[in-house]
Amino acid sequence: MNKEERDAGSPVVFSIVTVVYNGESLLRGTMQSVFEQTYPHIEYWVIDGASKDGTLEIVREYEQKMPNLKWISEKDRGLYDAMNKGLLKATGDFIQFLNCGDHLHASDTIEKLAALVGSNTDVLYGETLLVNEERHSAGTMSELSTRKIPAKLRWKDYLGGMLVVHQSFIPRRTLAPFYMENNLCADFDWCIQILKSSRENVFSDIIITDYLMGGMSKQRHRQSLKDRFEVMKTHFGLLPTIASHIRILFRAFFHRILRINKARY
Repeated sequence: MNKEERDAGSPVVFSIVTVVYNGESLLRGTMQSVFEQTYPHIEYWVIDGASKDGTLEIVREYEQKMPNLKWISEKDRGLYDAMNKGLLKATGDFIQFLNCGDHLHASDTIEKLAALVGSNTDVLYGETLLVNEERHSAGTMSELSTRKIPAKLRWKDYLGGMLVVHQSFIPRRTLAPFYMENNLCADFDWCIQILKSSRENVFSDIIITDYLMGGMSKQRHRQSLKDRFEVMKTHFGLLPTIASHIRILFRAFFHRILRINKARY
């Protein structure tokens, strides 16, 4: 049997991929959250970009107690090249990208997701908790941002922006395309492409991941906005994208007013 085939009666396997480069200070918590999962059918890949700190020592430490852990360490062309390597290595039915610094929210997270999978399920998605470097909760993405997760997710919903945090969007692996490597919003494009061909998108109604605030799109915000515009223009056309950005600006303005003296993202 090759990795594209699986018996109908066999358990659902989740491939979790963590991409890391010099992540010594953050990687242990991420790996521990996978190690603690109660669901047994998990394949865990760590894709390291030839780190120069103590990252590999942590990986080797967990390798001794995680028989489902696999890893590679080699130079790459950046984040999305490394994630594409993870796509090539993964063999599970569903794939999740859990970045270094992000955690699965609870020990039974994957077990709860597995229980929701039906024969037509192609995407599992849910809520995300935002945390700071001290792992203190700032609130959920739905609470702190202008983006509210819909109970029925469609690709056209992304005309309003990234609705589900990438780490909490878990598609069937065979639907997952490679990421474009020259766009900070490649994850946005990735989700839309998957949703265009998915049959059933299941809302888990649980917090799936704890997301460490301050990722690449926040650090390079201006470029991220330009890249998001290009992705939206490709999928929705120029005029709908312009109209959508006008709505997004008004939505952000009123959100700032409503969240005065309150945390927001």
